[in-house]
Amino acid sequence: MTRTTRLERGRSALGPALELVHTGRAPTRAVLTSELGVTRATAGAVAAELEALGLIQVDSRPTAAAGSQGRPSHRLAVDPAGPVVLAAQVHADGFRAALVGLGGRIVATAPGCMTVPADPAHVLAAVVEAGAELLRETGRRCLGAGLAVPSAVAEPEGTALNPLHVAWPAGAPVRVIFAERVRDAGILATAGSGATVFAGNDVNLAALAEHRHGAGRGARDLLCVATGHRGVGGALVLDGRLHSGSSGLALEVGHLTVNPKGRTCHCGSRGCLDIEADPLAFLTAAGRDPGPEVSLLQQARDLLRDERESPSVRAAVHVLIDRLGLGLAGLVNILNPDRVILGGLHRELLAADPERLRAVVAERSLWGQSGSVPLLACSLDHNSLVGAAELAWQPVLDDPLSVLPQ
Repeated sequence: MTRTTRLERGRSALGPALELVHTGRAPTRAVLTSELGVTRATAGAVAAELEALGLIQVDSRPTAAAGSQGRPSHRLAVDPAGPVVLAAQVHADGFRAALVGLGGRIVATAPGCMTVPADPAHVLAAVVEAGAELLRETGRRCLGAGLAVPSAVAEPEGTALNPLHVAWPAGAPVRVIFAERVRDAGILATAGSGATVFAGNDVNLAALAEHRHGAGRGARDLLCVATGHRGVGGALVLDGRLHSGSSGLALEVGHLTVNPKGRTCHCGSRGCLDIEADPLAFLTAAGRDPGPEVSLLQQARDLLRDERESPSVRAAVHVLIDRLGLGLAGLVNILNPDRVILGGLHRELLAADPERLRAVVAERSLWGQSGSVPLLACSLDHNSLVGAAELAWQPVLDDPLSVLPQ
């Protein structure tokens, strides 16, 4: 069989092969062959084509794994000099732009501090300009763009339905506005029609990134709960796919009641997890008045790091852990996940007193009593950005030749 014939037969395997390398599940050509269920020759042709597209690297000399008795195999890895996508995140205290390569690798990043105005076009213009500057500095090709926002995002329209922590109007068309700014900046370098601009909820995207590249890798039913700059969000990955509900609104966990006598929430209810277990709640419980110098999340982290042994800080840790544990227990009862990962300030609370949090969840959940549910910290820095990049990479993972020149 000629190489041309093998390549034609393997064309449909390009996307699945790239996803296997992208997620680290095919570190060698032998594993790629096994995972794809193709011949060694076809796997070799597929790997060579992906390398010719500038997406992966194939070691020229096969090597055997330590202690292996099998035939040496060529190692596969994403190309560190390959193309990138623009990932952007808007939060209550500003934004962050990043260039992200395959494998969830952040190539360059730039933060921006600003009061997010009521018109999302202003902050989205700023974040795209920051991304364009990163592209100018690095000289990379950009194949797509993804945006993470602190709001439920309706699918497929890409509208922000309940942006409680920024001043945007409900229904703001953030994906359309972001796509317009990306187009006006002229930063996409693609030949095909596959490159698209995406938007999603920040915690959903964090869960997607952690499932593919971080602490959630290998989980079948993964629950992610996190608090970032303001509020609490949740996300669920079922059978390897992000569960967003019928229109993108699933897992609004921030509006579980965990303190019936607590403060009035933005949603109109009282004592929601959203305002009882976020950075502002932690600072308030510790008796600290937040300042304008840095974000609330950073202030909470600094306090926990610098004054952990202070009685008021220890008391605040216990209060928030009890509230968070109550919310997690309810979610575990309903969803029965095989793993729970915590992000943002919740990751630091888990580290501060893991036994207390695990005890609260176990005591109040049926599944926690009959069998422990692992509680783990999210492991990726800027996981919402990495998740936004995953949206932008998906057309390439689905069909590389629809986006890249042949």
